[in-house]
This record gives sequence, C-alpha cells and structure tokens, in this order.
Amino acid sequence: MAEVVVKVPSKVNLALLVGETDPEGYHRLGTVFQAVSLHDEVRARSAEPGCFRLTFRGEGASFLPVDGTNLVTRAARLLAETHRVRDAGVDFLVHKHIPVAGGMAGGSADAAAALVACNELWGLGLRTDDLHPLAAQLGSDVPFLLHGGTAIGAGRGEQLRPLRTTGTHHWVLALSHSGLSTPAVFKEFDRTTSPRPTQVAPELLTALEQGDVAGVAQLLTNDLAAAALSLQPDLAEVIRIGMGAGALGSVVSGSGPTIAFLCDSEALSLQVGEALRVSSRVRAVRRAVGPVPGARIE
Repeated sequence: MAEVVVKVPSKVNLALLVGETDPEGYHRLGTVFQAVSLHDEVRARSAEPGCFRLTFRGEGASFLPVDGTNLVTRAARLLAETHRVRDAGVDFLVHKHIPVAGGMAGGSADAAAALVACNELWGLGLRTDDLHPLAAQLGSDVPFLLHGGTAIGAGRGEQLRPLRTTGTHHWVLALSHSGLSTPAVFKEFDRTTSPRPTQVAPELLTALEQGDVAGVAQLLTNDLAAAALSLQPDLAEVIRIGMGAGALGSVVSGSGPTIAFLCDSEALSLQVGEALRVSSRVRAVRRAVGPVPGARIE
C-alpha cells in the first residue's frame, strides 16, 4: 500500500481524579475521557527498511522532536518489533491541529494514529483491541485515542470501560499562549494537594447516559486544576470570561492549560467563542463536538 491516512481526535477529561501513587511512582487515576472533533491527521508511507522518518506541519510543529524519542516513531518501532515485521520502514507526515502541551493528548493521539496506520500499511490485520496493549506501553492516554467515544479510565488511565452516552456536547477550547508540562503539573499537585478518592461520581455517568448536558456541565471536575492555575494564574480569568459569556460549565483539560467550556448548542458555543477570542489571555479558540470515534483510516 502506497499511503495510509489516519484521522485521530483529541480528548477532554470530564472528570480527572488523582489518587495515591503506585509502586512505580505513577498516580492512580479515575477519569472520564471524551474524544472531541479537534483532529490531527497522520500520513504514513512505506520507506526503506529500518528507516522511520517523521515530519510535522501545523500547530506547534517547530517545537516537536522528530527523532526516535517521539511517540509516533516509538509506536511504529514497537509494532514492528512486537509483530516481527521484516523490512519495516515508514515515512510519517503529521498535520497538527491539537495544541502541543495543552492537556488534550496530542502526542498520544498521534501515537495511536501511528499504530493504526502501520497496522494497515504493513497488512497485519490487527483489531483495535489487539493494538490496545501496545498503546498502553506508550502512554496512559494512547489506548483511549484508539477507541474514542466516551469512557471511564482507571489505573493510569489505560484501563478503559466504554460509556453509553446520548446527545452531543459542544465544546469551546481556549488555547493558552504557553504550554504546561504534565510532570510539572503533577509535581505542583504533590506539593500543594493530598491524593483524592478516584471513584467517578455516578451522577456524572447518569447525566451522560441521559443526555443531560447541563447536568454534565455541573459535574465537570479536575483535581489537577488548582496546580495548573498555580502555574498559570491567568487561566482563572479565562474561566471567568467563558463562564460570563454563558458557558454551562468549564474544566481544565488534563494537565492543562487548555480550558474546555461546555455548551448545549452550536449557537451558544459561537457566543462563548467570540467572547474568548478577544481576550489577550487566549492565544486561539477552537470549537469541537463530542463524542467522536478514535483513530480511523480516512
């Protein structure tokens, strides 16, 4: 096959509960992921054996490594080694729309897309469930971006249980002028906050199943929010602007600094987006809907 094109979504955490650390030093998490329609596109072409090349275009491209440390090439090498793909080689071109270091799992999304693309490119015939264990080796968010939709995540986030939802969530995403390092946010959390229970509120799951957007909005929560706001205090003003414009709820996405505002209609999302767009504290505004599928071949 000459080229495979994979479209992969970003994610918002509707709930992110941070518990005690495990023996390896990772925090146990309870989270509700939702895949949203701010996508990256990953193009994979066959290359000479042993060559794994990577090029980025678009959002934050100049800040991303293109060597073997990047999750995209790590994903391709892991798949090739695990399934003993002889003469494996691939040339990736990634068109970025998901913000870098924005708490929306852009790197994890691209890794998930690389697994899907190389599975097709090399004719392995693996299912999404077959790719899941490899995704879990690459990072906590990678498995969810394979599956998409809405799901509870446990453990480090890689243990997934799909959730039944109804209706559409309209999201307004306020992007920050600078990113936040996930390790730095967790370090700040450890410095300022005690671990919490990680059981997701059953009321949130009920609201999702019933399509109660206002109910979901009231139950958005993120234990890392205080740490993210401590590192970027301007985020508090961004939240104030979006909520003042009529958003039903807001949440720091993942480790931040992207702020996700939940609306119940496209019209309201346009209204909130315009209010945020004129703020000097916001680099850019994106609108998206969820839930959407995970990494898929175009």
